[in-house]
Amino acid sequence: MNRLILSVSIPALLLAACASAPAEDAIYGLAPDMVQGPLEPMAPVGAPPHFPADLTPAGVRAADDHLALEEVEGAQAMAFVAESNRKALAALEGDRRYETFRQQAFDILSATDRIPGPSFLGEGIGNFWQDATNPKGIWRRTTLDSYRSDATRWETLLDIDALARAEGRDWVWKGADCLAPDETRCLVNLSDGGKDAVVVREFDTTTKSFVDGGFVLPEGKHRIEWLDRDTLLVATDFGPNTLTESGYPFIVKALKRGQTLAQATEVYRGDIGDGGYGVSPSVYRDKDGRIEAVLFHRPLDTFRAETWRWVDGRTVKLNLPERVGVNGTMGDRLVFSLDEDWTVTGATLPAGAMVSADLDDLSRPQGGSVHVVFTPGERQSVDSVRVMSDSVLAVVSDNVVGTLKRFDPGHHGDWQATDIAVPANSAVGLGDSSKSRGQVFLTSQGFLTPPTLSLADVSTATTTELRSAPAKFDASTHVVEQFEATSSDGTKIPYFVTRPRDMAMDGSAPTILFGYGGFQVSFPPAYKPEMGKLWLENGGVFVQANIRGGGEFGPEWHQSVLKENRQLAFDDFAAVAADLHRRGISSPRRTGIYGRSNGGVLTSVTMTQHPELINAAVIESPLIDMLRYHELPAGASWMGEYGDPRIPGDAAFIARYSAYQQLRPDTDYPRVYITTNTRDDRVHPGHARKFAARLEAMGHDHVYYEETAGGHSNDADPVANARRWARHYVYLAQQLMD
Repeated sequence: MNRLILSVSIPALLLAACASAPAEDAIYGLAPDMVQGPLEPMAPVGAPPHFPADLTPAGVRAADDHLALEEVEGAQAMAFVAESNRKALAALEGDRRYETFRQQAFDILSATDRIPGPSFLGEGIGNFWQDATNPKGIWRRTTLDSYRSDATRWETLLDIDALARAEGRDWVWKGADCLAPDETRCLVNLSDGGKDAVVVREFDTTTKSFVDGGFVLPEGKHRIEWLDRDTLLVATDFGPNTLTESGYPFIVKALKRGQTLAQATEVYRGDIGDGGYGVSPSVYRDKDGRIEAVLFHRPLDTFRAETWRWVDGRTVKLNLPERVGVNGTMGDRLVFSLDEDWTVTGATLPAGAMVSADLDDLSRPQGGSVHVVFTPGERQSVDSVRVMSDSVLAVVSDNVVGTLKRFDPGHHGDWQATDIAVPANSAVGLGDSSKSRGQVFLTSQGFLTPPTLSLADVSTATTTELRSAPAKFDASTHVVEQFEATSSDGTKIPYFVTRPRDMAMDGSAPTILFGYGGFQVSFPPAYKPEMGKLWLENGGVFVQANIRGGGEFGPEWHQSVLKENRQLAFDDFAAVAADLHRRGISSPRRTGIYGRSNGGVLTSVTMTQHPELINAAVIESPLIDMLRYHELPAGASWMGEYGDPRIPGDAAFIARYSAYQQLRPDTDYPRVYITTNTRDDRVHPGHARKFAARLEAMGHDHVYYEETAGGHSNDADPVANARRWARHYVYLAQQLMD
C-alpha cells in the first residue's frame, strides 16, 4: 500500500496502551528460570453478578436521569465538567507529589535523547518529533546514513506549532500518506484538538509546502488511498445517507485532481446497514510503485467482512472467509491470516494460520489452490507481518515472547521458514517496511529494558542495531516474572509481574494491575518510562494481565469471550487479582487497577463486581453504559464485540455486567478515578460523565476529571500528557501508598 507515515491510531481498534512512548513494540529480559507456573486451580472469585430488579425484561433500566451529560458541549454537561474538574484538580494537582511527578513525566516525554521513530520516506527517513520546544511537533526527514550517526542532521518539512499559530487552530498531527515510489506528494492529516476526524491536505516534500490547488478534504473520518498522482480513492461522508449507523463511510469514489467530492466517480458501494468501521480501499504496490492489487474491505460487523478486488474497472468479490486479515501482495499472490477455520479445496485450515493464494484464483467463485505459509502452535500467534517482494517477514509470539521469522515460497507452493536472530526472551515489533530497499525497521524492549531500534535486511535475514534508548528510571531494583492464574472455567491466564527484587511477600506492596482484553489486541511487555519513574522507583509493583479478549494466543483467545461470553474476560482479570493476593505479592488494600477505552469496561466491571479485590481504579476514556453504547458515536461499530443492546437476549447478558446499571448505593466501593476527554470522538465522554454523576448521586466518593482537548489518543502534546500521567500516579499513590 502507499505508506502512511506516523499514521493516526487505527480507529477500528479501541487500542488503549498503558505506555505513552511512541515506540512500544517490545523486548524484555525474562530469564527462563523466572518463568513460574500456576498454583493449584482456584475457585471462581466472588458471587455471580447481581441482576438488577429494576430492569425491564429487555434489560433496560426504566429511567436514566443523566442523559443530558451525553450532549458533548451542552450547558448542563459543561457545568458538570467544570465543577468536577475543580474538585479533581484540588485533590490531585494540590497533592505534594504532583509537581514532582509532572516534571518527571514531562522530562521523559519531551526528552531529546528518545529514539526518533523512523519511517521510510522517498530516498530518506521521515520522523515526527515533539519536545519542549515543539510541543505540537515537527515533521522532518534525514538520510539513512545521517540517521545512523551520532549527530543526525534533520530537515524540517512541516512545523505543526507554527501552522497552528498561523491558522489559529488547535492542529494535532495524525500522519501523512505518501505516494510511492518517490513519495514527494503526501496527504497530510490534521486533527482539530486530537479527534479521530481529520482534515486532509496535499503536501509537496520538495517545496516543503501545501500544494496550491491540491487535494483538500474537509474534516471527516476518511479512508483514502492514492491511485495515481492525480487520482485518489476516497471513502468519506458524501452527503445525506452516505454514512452507516456508526458514522463511517460505505461508498468509495475515485476523486480526480480538481474535482469536488460531489464530482467524484463511484467505484464501489457497500450498504448503509453495514457494521464495523466503514468501507476502506487498499492499494498494494510492488517495489517500483506499480499497482499489484486494489482491494476494498467491506465490514459486515466488527469482525466479519467481505473483500472485493477492483480489476479492469469492475469489482469482484474474493473467495475469502469473512474473518480474515489481509497482510499484503507479493506479485500475483495475496498473503493473509485466518481469524476463523476455513475449509477450501477439501481441506480445513485452522484459525490463526497465515496463508497465500493466487489473486486470480481467489477472484473465481470456485476459488483455487491455497498454500499455508505458517500454522501457529497452541500458545503461539502471528503478531505482525510485512510482505516484501520475494518473502514474508513475521513476528511469531510464543507464550507472549517474540521470535522473528522469514518465510520464502518454494517451487511447489510450500513455504520455508528461516529464523532471524533477535534478543532471547524478547517481544519484537515490526515497524515501517520498504519493498524497494528490502528492509524493515524493528524494535525490541521490555518492562525493564529500554527500546532498541534495528534495521532488518530481509534478503540476508540479518539485523543491524541503529539506536538504543537510554534508561529513564533505575531498573536495578526490580525483576520481571511471569505467572499464571486459573480463571473461573479453568483456563490458565498468563500475567507479568515487575516488582522490587527484595520485596517481602506479605501483601504490603502497592500494585497496579493493568488489563485490556478485547478486539484481539495483544499486550506484550513494553518499556513504560513514566510508569518506571513515577511508580517503580517509588517501590511500586506493576502487573500486566494477558486476559482473554486479546490476541496473545490467536483468534480463539479473543473469540472465546465475545458477546454472551464476555463475563469470562472479567473473571480472568479478577482471577489474576486474587492470584496476586494468594502469592503475597499484594493485597486488596494495596491493589489498584488501570484500563482505558475497552479497558474501561474491564475496570468499571471489576469495581462493581469485585470491590473487595481492589482499593483503586483508574478508569480512563471508558465505555461504561453498555446498554446505550450503541447510541453514542461510534459505538454501533463494536456490536460484534459486545452484542446488540436492542436485542432482548443481548441486553439481558450485557445488563448483568454493565457498570452504569450495576452501581448500588449500599455497596462499599473504593474511591475511583474516572477521566476522559471532551473531544474524544471514538469513545463518547458521556460514558464517563454519567458514571461519575451516578456515583455522586449515590454518595460514593470518587474523582472525575475531563480534559477538554486531545482526543482519544492523548497525542496532542507532551505538556498535556505529562499532566495526565502525574494525575494518574498521584491518585494511585494516594490510594495505595498513603
